[in-house]
Amino acid sequence: MTRVAAIDCGTNSIRLLVADANPETGELVDLDRRMTIVRLGQGVDRTGRLAPEALQRTFAACREYAAVIKEHGAERIRFVATSASRDAENRDDFVRGVLDILGVEPEVITGDQEAAFSFTGATRELTGREDLDTPYLVVDIGGGSTEFVVGDDTVDKALSVDIGCVRMTERHLVGEDGQITDPPTAEQLAAIRADITEALDRVTRTVPIRSARTLVGLAGSVTTVAALALGLTAYDSTAIHHSRISYDKVAELTDWLLASTHDQRALKPVIHPGRVDVIASGALVLRMIMEWTGAREVVVSEHDILDGIAWSVA
Repeated sequence: MTRVAAIDCGTNSIRLLVADANPETGELVDLDRRMTIVRLGQGVDRTGRLAPEALQRTFAACREYAAVIKEHGAERIRFVATSASRDAENRDDFVRGVLDILGVEPEVITGDQEAAFSFTGATRELTGREDLDTPYLVVDIGGGSTEFVVGDDTVDKALSVDIGCVRMTERHLVGEDGQITDPPTAEQLAAIRADITEALDRVTRTVPIRSARTLVGLAGSVTTVAALALGLTAYDSTAIHHSRISYDKVAELTDWLLASTHDQRALKPVIHPGRVDVIASGALVLRMIMEWTGAREVVVSEHDILDGIAWSVA
């Protein structure tokens, strides 16, 4: 066993996994798995820069994670940064801050690398399941981007496009006063649908997403929709992991989320406070992917890019 620490810093959240990994048996034993909403990508789509307050929130989470990693005595650490830091002009400020706190330099990875990590994390434990046909389409709906990966045991084709839940919300659902329109107008919904449709059309020209036999959905938007679909009163990762949510249920919940107000969504205990403003956009991305591919259900995975990063250092 090798004790590893993996950190995934995305547009909306930063997550830590400390685990014991055995590459010979394929066993990955969680010791600590946690997530903090830091909204690192706040305003990046508009300004092209990481906001000072977003950097401070992220660095505070890094200091917390550094203490956890030290407590568990992880032998190897890998810090991967995705969409927001990839796009920002001042990403060097981010790199220096992380290096000072954790002693490792964050790797600002490409969309293709992100897709490969997500695929490995999501499908490694699905191998051999007779109730799931291949090829898989793994969809990782993040804050800034969404990764589409098709493959059997390994990645065949992949593409990352900028239709994450935070980016879609900030790009299309913010009014002239700078505040999120809640619920969105018909014009705003038409604009966000058109943006997602254009992205899906672009994906289809590169990745054979309609040939996949099993849709596997990852990340907070998908797991939150699953928690709502299952009627959970508290977030339960064990119940959510490998649950199978029908298209009809996803469509029903998306309609409700888009028609609801901030306060109505905030009353749902399974929606993390940091996702209340962006979950409707994330659910819409998932629904439109299912419509585009004809998927009748989504297999929800709690194991994703974070697990792929852990395996990469094991």
